Amino acid sequence: MELTIKQKKKIRRAAIFTALLLFVLVWLLPVFGALLTSFRTMDDLMNNGFWRMPEKITFKNFGTAWSEGRLNRYLLNSFIITIPSLIGTLALSSMVGFALAKYKFKGNMALYLMFVAGMLIPFQILLIPVFKLSNELGIYNSYWGLIMIHLVFQMGFCSFFLRNYMITIPDELSEAARIDGASEFRIFYQIYLPLSKPALAALGTLEFTWIFNDYIWALVLLRDDKLKPVTAGLATLKGNFITSWSVLVAGAILATLPTIFVFIFLQKYFIKGLTMGSGK
Repeated sequence: MELTIKQKKKIRRAAIFTALLLFVLVWLLPVFGALLTSFRTMDDLMNNGFWRMPEKITFKNFGTAWSEGRLNRYLLNSFIITIPSLIGTLALSSMVGFALAKYKFKGNMALYLMFVAGMLIPFQILLIPVFKLSNELGIYNSYWGLIMIHLVFQMGFCSFFLRNYMITIPDELSEAARIDGASEFRIFYQIYLPLSKPALAALGTLEFTWIFNDYIWALVLLRDDKLKPVTAGLATLKGNFITSWSVLVAGAILATLPTIFVFIFLQKYFIKGLTMGSGK
């Protein structure tokens, strides 16, 4: 019996759904294994292997990672570094994006292309120059040194992203505001900035994740253990608890919670920002 077009579509959708579901389950398998490991004792892990349900659920690993592993301090350092970097990046890049999108001046496109070109430079080749520069400026091994490096390196992408968003906002809004006597800063602050909330939320989610999860710049620019963010702190945790994988995995899970919470709270704006213009 020949299948109808409607039945073929249902079968195709069911096959796609099954394939995607299997893909998601395979992708989440390491996460599930990590969760199991974090609730197991080291003796249970050594005796029964990795892929086993816990004989006894324990929360001690999280407490050990938090206090003895000093994860509480490392997480605080991550917020001290991430929040100023995020606020500074969004504030400056939104002004740059507004200027590049709405002002016609000589060199506008060249300046825009310079920001785009900056995104294409592999940051690995800049590790030694940035290290030497931070030494000469006296900002090595300090919060502000790392904050400024994050701000500079994230400006290119953020300015590119916000410029492309603001250019879609009608010019009639700013023209009407100028006729009413509004200053340029007021036009930016009270018109373009509120209208750019979806883009700012999407960008803020991405930037928070990237800066919070940074490891290489923290490793290069910070020496003292008391200043290290959670990514570099987890490497220290590995040295202190090299024989306790349960504590290491528990610490890694605690380190991922802030980025998960940020995505959950900004999920609506994040998706809206990423799909902007898709209906045109």
